[in-house]
Amino acid sequence: MTLQPTSITADRHWQQWLDWAAGQGIAVPADAAFTTARERVWEGSEFAALTSARNPETLAALIADGDLGRSLGNDAMAAQLAAALADVDDEAGLQRALRLFRRRQMLRIVWRDLSGWADLDETLEDLSALADCCIREALARLTPWTEAELGKPEAEADGAEPQSLVVLGMGKLGARELNLSSDIDLIFAYPSAGDVKGGPRPLSNEQFFTRLCQRLVKALDAQTVDGFVFRVDTRLRPFGDAGPLAMSFDAMEGYYHSQAREWERYAMTKARVIAGAPGPAAELMAMLKPFVYRRYLDFGAIESLRNLKAIIDRELKRKGMADNIKLGPGGIREIEFIGQSFQLIRGGREPDLRIRPIQPVLALLGQKGLLDQTAVDELIGAYRFLRLTENRLQAWQDRQTHVLPQTAEARQRLAHSMGFLDWAGFKTALDDHRARVQAHFDGVFADPERDRTGDGTLGALWSGGADEEHAVALLLQAGFSDPAAVRAQLADFRDAIKRKGLSTRGGERLAVVMPRLLQEVAASDAPEPALGRVLRVLEAVIGRTAYLALLAEHPDALHQLVVLCGKSPWFAERTARQPLLLDELLDPRRLFAPLRREDLEHELDMLLAAVDDNDEEQRLERLRQFAQGNKLRVAAADVTERIPLMVVSDYLTEIAEVSTARSLAIAWQDLVSRHGCPAGYDDAHPGFTVLGYGKLGGIELGYNSDLDLVFVYDEAAVGGSTAGPRAIVSEQFYVRLSQRLIHIMTVPTYSGMLYEVDARLRPDGNKGMIARSLASFAEYQAKDAWTWEHQALVRARPVAGDAALAERFRGVRADILRRPRDPDALREDVRNMREKMRENLDKTRSGLFDLKQGRGGIADIEFMVQYSVLRWAAAQPDLTVWTDNIRLLESLQRLHLLPGETAVDLTAAYKALRAAYHRNALQDTPGLVADDQLQAERGRVADLWQELMEP
Repeated sequence: MTLQPTSITADRHWQQWLDWAAGQGIAVPADAAFTTARERVWEGSEFAALTSARNPETLAALIADGDLGRSLGNDAMAAQLAAALADVDDEAGLQRALRLFRRRQMLRIVWRDLSGWADLDETLEDLSALADCCIREALARLTPWTEAELGKPEAEADGAEPQSLVVLGMGKLGARELNLSSDIDLIFAYPSAGDVKGGPRPLSNEQFFTRLCQRLVKALDAQTVDGFVFRVDTRLRPFGDAGPLAMSFDAMEGYYHSQAREWERYAMTKARVIAGAPGPAAELMAMLKPFVYRRYLDFGAIESLRNLKAIIDRELKRKGMADNIKLGPGGIREIEFIGQSFQLIRGGREPDLRIRPIQPVLALLGQKGLLDQTAVDELIGAYRFLRLTENRLQAWQDRQTHVLPQTAEARQRLAHSMGFLDWAGFKTALDDHRARVQAHFDGVFADPERDRTGDGTLGALWSGGADEEHAVALLLQAGFSDPAAVRAQLADFRDAIKRKGLSTRGGERLAVVMPRLLQEVAASDAPEPALGRVLRVLEAVIGRTAYLALLAEHPDALHQLVVLCGKSPWFAERTARQPLLLDELLDPRRLFAPLRREDLEHELDMLLAAVDDNDEEQRLERLRQFAQGNKLRVAAADVTERIPLMVVSDYLTEIAEVSTARSLAIAWQDLVSRHGCPAGYDDAHPGFTVLGYGKLGGIELGYNSDLDLVFVYDEAAVGGSTAGPRAIVSEQFYVRLSQRLIHIMTVPTYSGMLYEVDARLRPDGNKGMIARSLASFAEYQAKDAWTWEHQALVRARPVAGDAALAERFRGVRADILRRPRDPDALREDVRNMREKMRENLDKTRSGLFDLKQGRGGIADIEFMVQYSVLRWAAAQPDLTVWTDNIRLLESLQRLHLLPGETAVDLTAAYKALRAAYHRNALQDTPGLVADDQLQAERGRVADLWQELMEP
């Protein structure tokens, strides 16, 4: 494309530079690329043309040293500025040197931007690097000058280190997205209150740092004959203009955790330390993190950002600034709001979202499935177009503006600089981008109150707009069979709200939720039970309005809550007990698609990455949130029949395995930090293995199953000791490791237990050591174990710990199970143990059958399988490969070890009984069914027991 000729004024400016260069004997590049670039720059930037004409040496130096042709990273730019400031010894000299440096870099950056030699990302990065190095280098000189004049600030504590200023960059500077003529938003802080020592007069640290900050702002912001460096805005600090220019960390913490407004959280997503000692800088950011990123999913952030955007919109309309590409409809701010809303909502739970630049944020939202890829592509495309337009507007006169030009000449110039032939083409592209941004913004920030149900519908039942006769009619029409019961449930819920108290904002959100809730319940399969269960959940969260906001902002989540509570009292009870589980309702793709092991491990990595290793409480909380959330996903997929019933236990078992492995890793690190590793072992080879017995070992966990665990360690460790500061013998280390693991899994926290753990299946039961060496375990199994302990070993397998030791355990298990046994004695032992269990545990009674312990139930099948393995494993070693009943029955069938269709019939009965057991668990009822259910299956199991165990 051929651009229009540059203006007469621009030509005159270029001629001035050429005349100067000729007088200095400076050669002018004559290549076509330079000529084309220069014409584009002069057409698009009066600033560049004037700067070159008035300060010709600046452009000459950029050409001579090659800087015009390359990007300067942080280090190179900082080195150039340090060299420029090398001889500066006072504030006047500092101000002049900074401004001359800024002039040089701005001319280089504008040239590269307008010529097309640099892309948008380079321009934003170079501008941010320019601001960073100017702030740091100025502060590095002003600090010792101020200390020489006023003394050194020190903390109140005796022997504390001298204090230093920490500078936070906010907004586009914080995100390293600075534009061509941007203000820089700064917040100043210092570690501790105290007094200045060694000065001519008494001063507090606050007075010292206020003076230092004033000097820094002046060095950057003051307009001199050489111009300015950056306009500095400090109004984002606590209390704004009314607050102190610099605050101690304690004062800032008090402000942000008690008085800060919601928009300040939004601003803090961009906060970045520009200058300051590493220790205090890290301390400040750690202090701010819980203010910005909440531990729960915070859907109140959407409402806050929606309100903030509405205020901006009203202000723009009042000022007639609809053409503002930053703040106007479909502008840059709306794109940033979309990304930051997800950051504020999810950043506490997903630390990878705590990044500052908006383009990577949007890309990550696409990768996580939180925004569809089309939306991500359109938003990033619009952002780049709008930011480039913003830079081209500001490049003209190095003036901060975001408003489209009004004159024909200025519009044509902007269109050319953006690569368009005319204004019409540019405006069409701009309007398309803004329309797409507006549509995506409206989709994310749609106001649910616009869709509130009026008094003529079920909403009148909650708002009080229906008398008794009208209410009964509405309920019957909606499908409720017992209007009186519904009205009583709503009355009880109102009473509960009054007792607990509800904030004004909470009441407003509940007014949005309740009409929709009643509509969803009315459309469900069982309205009355569903209503009672959902109201129980709402009652549990009524004091935590963030969850009401979640349901108000996401009608789909409310729909899923009603559906799942209607189908499963277990689901409702768990959600009421742990409202954090409501988070799982947000994404049906995740809710109804339980994760397998690799994805489970990744999710747990992400959850724990946000927690400090020293924060034991939060580590345990995150473990529990992980397990409960994933169990809920399995239940959701189960009750809606999205997954086959027979794989439910597979999912639940993998959740338990990942939870156990991570609990062991935490316990190991805790003990190693205290005692060191046992000699010869390390994190990768701890010499310790967790064995799963029972349902965990058999890959048959249910929703409410506890974990049967046994702990073994490498006998080579016996007699050794740890190598830490508080050394203990290795045997004691492994005993403590087992105890610590059980503590991590069973100690109650806010979210309850991770799992109940039963360790009584270890050698010698409760009387035995909590952990013992594998050699000792093998000897016990060979010499002292009862038959029932060998039955238990059939279902035992390693679930966490040292892989090499786990393999050795498998060998020990196989050796024990493959021992020759007398069939009659074995049958007698197994039968006697089954009868003892039945006497003590069978809950079968008039009209009810115990699915597990009743005659013909699950335990009978398990005992027949265990008997068969122990009887024939000596001759058929394949029987020791598996630990789960289904595959063991398949092996028995394949090897023709059971007569006729015995294995097939037992498999069918086992699946039917287990299915009923799972369904009972989700209904939160004991493992009992009506006596007339499953009679054929129970009868067949009882007959096979008679044939196999009592011939």
